[in-house]
Amino acid sequence: MKRTYARLLTTLVWGATLVPLSAWAQRTEKPPLHGKHWMAITGKPLAATAGARLFHQGGNAVDAACAMLAATCTMWDVLSWGGETQALIYHPKLKKVIAINALGVAPTGATVDFFRSKGYEFPPEYGPLAAVTPGTPGGLCYMLANYGTKSLAEVLAPAMEMAAGYPIDAQTATSIERGKERIKEWPYSKKVFLVHEGKEREAPEAGEIFIQKDLLETLSKLVEAEKKALVAGKDRKTAIMAAYDRFYTGDIADEFVRGSKEQGGLITKQDLANWKPIVEEPLHVSYKGIDVYKLQEWTQGPAMLQSLQLLKNFDLKSMGYNSPSYIHTVYQVMNLAFADRDFYYGDPYTNPKTPIRGLLSDSYAKERASTIDHQQNNPDVFPGDPYPYEGKRNPYAVLLQERKAKFAPHMDLNKDFVPKHDAGIAPSSSMESKASLSASLAVDSLYEDRLLRGTTSVEAADEEGWVVSITPSGGWLPACIAGKTGVGMSQRLQSFVLDSLINPFNVVSPGKRPRVTLTPSMALKDGRPYLSFAVQGGDTQDQNLLQFFLNMVEFGMTPQQATEAPNINSNQLWLSLGGTKSDDRKPRSGSLLLDKRTPKSTIEQLEKMGYSIQLGERTSGPINAIYFDQEHNTLWGGSSNNGEDYGIGW
Repeated sequence: MKRTYARLLTTLVWGATLVPLSAWAQRTEKPPLHGKHWMAITGKPLAATAGARLFHQGGNAVDAACAMLAATCTMWDVLSWGGETQALIYHPKLKKVIAINALGVAPTGATVDFFRSKGYEFPPEYGPLAAVTPGTPGGLCYMLANYGTKSLAEVLAPAMEMAAGYPIDAQTATSIERGKERIKEWPYSKKVFLVHEGKEREAPEAGEIFIQKDLLETLSKLVEAEKKALVAGKDRKTAIMAAYDRFYTGDIADEFVRGSKEQGGLITKQDLANWKPIVEEPLHVSYKGIDVYKLQEWTQGPAMLQSLQLLKNFDLKSMGYNSPSYIHTVYQVMNLAFADRDFYYGDPYTNPKTPIRGLLSDSYAKERASTIDHQQNNPDVFPGDPYPYEGKRNPYAVLLQERKAKFAPHMDLNKDFVPKHDAGIAPSSSMESKASLSASLAVDSLYEDRLLRGTTSVEAADEEGWVVSITPSGGWLPACIAGKTGVGMSQRLQSFVLDSLINPFNVVSPGKRPRVTLTPSMALKDGRPYLSFAVQGGDTQDQNLLQFFLNMVEFGMTPQQATEAPNINSNQLWLSLGGTKSDDRKPRSGSLLLDKRTPKSTIEQLEKMGYSIQLGERTSGPINAIYFDQEHNTLWGGSSNNGEDYGIGW
């Protein structure tokens, strides 16, 4: 009954020009969360419980967020301890948003020539050669030491209990079984994951107690380092950072490097010692009186900010929620923002320097918005020129022309694709070949893999005013574990490029950070917290977060309604993950994913505008969010129905 009612409401909302969104009422597939004191939301129920435990022990939102981060890593919730952490923290005493960059860097030897000598067009997707240095242990320690209140021992206690043995969930157990052939390539991974080696099912069964002795020992060493520092009279912060030092310069580092090198990895002890988390000023723009914050351009986060700048030039509300004109406008805007992302975003701590000030300027957005054709999809959207909006000349003008000449003839890979309707694949004409049909199915599969691949998110807030939004990732299954550390290595190196024609700011080089898809989000209204939100899903993250934000701000949805609402997704961009050849990653022009309940009339109108439609059960990764009700001084939580994400409030 609930699902039927929800579908009826969705149908009404698709006709938003006729039915006001207030008709949606409160009913959703998952209930909204409410809290007066605190809110903890993340990718697994047990991990949300870890956050709740820290709150019950008197911790603040940073303590709870770190406990959830540790738990999700231990549960392999599409990440592990060797991955990367990206965070935004609202500091209530300073009344400002702080950005934490805990992304690893390319190791010694990770050069363009090295990967090309092995036949790669992009760095590999899996294995030790896909790894950047681990960032999550350092990021967690740094956040906890500087903004939390609890000890590392208290924050890691739930994760350590899990490492000692917890009932594994079906999703993770299935991922292990599905990836077992690759896992068998790495001896330390095989030992941890394939607990029934030789049997038909070699992975753990759902509900089976999953034990990670090596990881437990690593976490115990971190707590031991903290304890020794405290016994020696060190303060809380110094003691936590003693654990940090043990991971990056001590015996844990020794074993991590040894295990990586044994399996063909490049990471050195000096790479670990040289790495440090960075505290940054976040980027932000204002949209209808709401200040939206993102991490800097080493993430794709500014693409959402660019999209909001572009959307200021349109009256979205009058178009109606997910009407053909709304879908077309949002799609075109996202394509423009992502075209700039694909060429201009990269590590701001290395040369060349990105033109981010121009990219986020109102005048540049107005100029880009004026190029949109309101009747047809533009199949060849290319990067713009933000340099004049910084008072500079574009040093890559010639490169942009070469890029267009090289890729334009091949960008429209989706032109012969078959729209996917509820009844299955329907050929666009009787001349459709079996090869073209196979290509359509293959790309749909790649798209779904990209949509589902990725990360988790962590959202926490407390009554004192601390707010945390984290999008950690890396070391997902099937993961290569580094020696006897129990730590899965990151696969983030694949987000670099080897060809400057694709992106001169994101060419792999030792000590450099790749441009990642990971993108926590925060918004303030009248200088106070308004929203904290994040999602998993690779290149779709800022597409879905943009629409979640618009759902609330433009169409008045509650956080839970906004997380569950049907989104659209564009595949007209360069993929950041997956595939080792350029053809695997090139934009699929006009490729548009819609909710399967989309009215036929909307589909037909969009097809006439040049779109190739795919319909899906889910059109977003799991969005998690906290809304701050400034009128009632309470917290609302939203956690979408597209995954195992879970929240607890009090």
